[in-house]
This record gives sequence, C-alpha cells and structure tokens, in this order.
Amino acid sequence: MTESILPPIALTSTASAYLERLAAELDVPPSRYEEATRRYKSVGEWLDREESNLKDLDPEVYVQGSFRLGVPIRPVNEDEHYDVDLVCELKSAGKHLTQRQLKALLGYEMKLYAKAHGMKEVGESRRCWTLEYADGAQFHLDALPAIPDGEGQRRILAARGLSNSWTETAIAITDNEHPQYDAVCEGWPHSNPKGYTNWFRSRMRVAFEARRGAMALESKASVEDIPSYRVKTPLQQSVQILKRHRDLMFANDPANKPISVILTTLAGLAYQNEPTVGQALDTILRQMDSLIGRDGQGFPVILNPTDPAENFADRWRQYPNRRENFFMWLRKARADFVGLAQQWHGQGLVEVAERFAGPRIATRASTSSPSPVRSLLALLPNRASLISAPHKQLAPWPVVRQGQVRIAKATWRANGFSRPTRFYSDSHPLKKGANLKFEATTDVPGPFDVHWQVVNSGAEAVRANQLRGGFDRGAVERGSVVRHESAAYAGSHTIECFIVKQGHLVARSGAFVVNIN
Repeated sequence: MTESILPPIALTSTASAYLERLAAELDVPPSRYEEATRRYKSVGEWLDREESNLKDLDPEVYVQGSFRLGVPIRPVNEDEHYDVDLVCELKSAGKHLTQRQLKALLGYEMKLYAKAHGMKEVGESRRCWTLEYADGAQFHLDALPAIPDGEGQRRILAARGLSNSWTETAIAITDNEHPQYDAVCEGWPHSNPKGYTNWFRSRMRVAFEARRGAMALESKASVEDIPSYRVKTPLQQSVQILKRHRDLMFANDPANKPISVILTTLAGLAYQNEPTVGQALDTILRQMDSLIGRDGQGFPVILNPTDPAENFADRWRQYPNRRENFFMWLRKARADFVGLAQQWHGQGLVEVAERFAGPRIATRASTSSPSPVRSLLALLPNRASLISAPHKQLAPWPVVRQGQVRIAKATWRANGFSRPTRFYSDSHPLKKGANLKFEATTDVPGPFDVHWQVVNSGAEAVRANQLRGGFDRGAVERGSVVRHESAAYAGSHTIECFIVKQGHLVARSGAFVVNIN
C-alpha cells in the first residue's frame, strides 16, 4: 500500500466519450429496476396481509445492495440472473427472540409466498431466505430478516468512544454461523443499509441534483417525476465499470475477488464531483489505495463510513490472498485505464475496453448512439451556447500535449470576511459579490506560462460589456497555479486554465462552470 496519490491521467476526447457509452451499456435497463420494485413490494404486501403471522410485528420490506445504491450491472451473459437483496425489517420485534426464531418466522411466510405464487422451493443461506422465480425471469430475491437496533448500536459505539451519527437506521440481523445464534442476547450481528445509502448519496449529491434537474427540464416534468434509478452520476457509473472489470478478472476465482462494498466505499470516498465518467475513474483509481488505513498492528483498515466499529477489510487478516488480490486488481485496473485513456480510434478502444466490460458490451458501446445524458456540462440549459459562445476566442497556440491540468479546487468568500467555502463545477448558484479563488494542479514540469480564459453570459454581463472570452496571463503563487475572480454578474460563466510552454499549448483544464444568481 502507498499513501501517495498518482498524477492525473490525460484522456483523449474519444476515450472520454466512449466511457460514457460504455457505462450506459453496462447499466441495468429501467425495466429491471421497475420489475425489482414490483417484486419486493409484492413480498411486503404478503408479509403485511391480514393472515400473515408477521403482520403484528409491523414488517417493512426495502431493497439493499447494488439496486439500492444504483450500481447494478448487466449479467456477463444473457443467461445469468439478477440478484436483488431485500431487508425484511420487523419493526415491532425485539431481542426477546433468538436469531434462529426470527429467521424461522420470516422463513415460514416466505415458503407460503413461494407456494402461493407457484415458485421454486425457498432456499436458505447463512443470513437470508432466497426466492427463485420461474425459469426465464432471471431474478432471485435474497430476503434478510432484521429488527431495528439503533439504540443497541449507539451503546456499542459510545462504549468505544466512536461517532454514532448514522445509527438511527441501524438494524440487527440474523447469521446462522454467529456464536449466539440460538441465544436470547444483545449481541446480534448488525448492519445499516439505509445509513450507508444515505452516505453514498451524500458523496454524489451535487452531480445527482444537477442531472435530475436537467432531465426534468428536458422532459418538461417536475424533478419529483424523475425516478432516482433513472439518474446515473459519474460515481455510480464508475463503480459499475470497476465492478465489471473485477468480475472479469476473477471469473475463475469469484470467492476471492475484492468485495463490492470495498470498491464502492473507496470510490465514494475518492469521488470529488467530477463531471464525466472518465474524470471520475481517473480520480478514484489514483486515490483508492491512499484511502486505506492501518491499525496498530499494521493490518489494513477500510472503515464502514456509517459504522466506525466495522472494518470492511477485516477478512484480509484471515484470508491474506484477498488483500493481495485487491492490490493486484487495482494495479491491473490502473494499467487498463491508462491504456484506454490513450486511445483515439474505435478498434483500439474496443480492444482495451473488453477488459472492463467483455467483448459484447465493449463492441456495443462502440456503435451505440450517444446518450442524451452525459457530463454535467451537457445537461443544463444553454451550456452548449456558453461553451461555444461567439465571444469565446480560440486558443492561439499550436497544440503539443505534454501533460494535464485541472481546476482541482474552487472556493468563494463573501465580502472578504467569511471563511472560504468550497464549490464545484456547475454547483448551486453563488451570490453576486463573492470573491472567488481557483486552484489548478498540473503534471507539466516547469517552467511554463499560465493563461486563464473567462467566458461570461447573461444580460448583466452584456450591459457591462464584460462577456470577456479572451486570455489573461496568470501567475504561479508559492508553487501553485491560482486565479482570483469576483462573482459580478448573474448567469452561467466558465473559467479554463491553459498551460503554455515554449510557445505551445501543452495542457488545458476544460471549462469549469460557475453559476451566479
């Protein structure tokens, strides 16, 4: 493991566009989300019917896992099944029952459900009951028995001096390998799928709200009319691509592949609201290993963001080959991403992308039409006219790519008195009068010249004759590429950083959108 972060990778425009199509091809069709919703609601209605033995225990059925997070992927081949993970939380039950008794209560009703619906015999696994649908349905449901356990989880964390900010939705679950499976006790296994989902969504809220709002505008509907499963952020799409890459790499050893919750957690921690899949993948792959900690004995630690007492990497102690497999996969994913990022032509993209998605999907992505939902820039009204505005001057330097530059951090400060607050490209509008600071990072070795291009829009900028669009010479402050601006005019504006060396344009950041109201 290393605590250093690798330098950014420069993606070709062709590779960036291809990754958007690849992510769309990997995603589960909306009809599958809708079918999964119908099936779990049917189970919930069954458990809550008048004749149900569980009705008085106030059952609540909800999805957990990849479907809840919005990161399921199509099966590798057309014959494989979709796994839908459910929680059957009996909200009025408690620990006066044993884990075995709770599981048996749910199992009885699940068997009745299967019989009433002409389904296969219900299967039992370590923690769940499994419903197998008829041949051709390509679905099975894993139903996890659970009871509310926020209070119990708060006691555990308080005893260890740990944060308990996510415990309101914590649950206790069953596990037939648990040493107290048959005991009436407090020490049940625990989980918190609702809390984890809320954390994951918090990591992509800016991108999610921008995309959902743009989809609503495009379809002339209200935001509430756009189901969340139809909105895909670069974080979710990156997780889908990385999961498929892992599945293909460990097709012959699935029991020892890196588990999805580790990939999802590290990706969520690394993501910084990058507007495209390519940029998000670059950031995630570069930072993943730097986000893994160590305990006092030097063992890896990947804490559950909603339960600091849980280490997702705890089994790496017992199975050191799984730890080795994770880092072997990460090295391979990085190498394959670099190979894909450098491709300019279709066949080269497909050949490298087969390692991420398999031949079938890689080929389909090469011939599919661009989705109407792409980067955040492409989603909001009038962005195309802003990016290609007539007052926006073309870069006057010959292009010789030698590296990459990106606007890594942007902050605003109101009236020069408050603390600086970070904001992101195409985020919520800032108030007029704020002082803005942009900080760029580049892997181009010095010396070099820095130029900035600001492109304004809106009636106020027109009246003030301040649409701009030219190039301003910048400077390096204390080793950093920094630009100061002010939020003077209402509208949507862009700023872009250019690195020029010996009269050649060697790197440019791409447009960073600033909204001002």
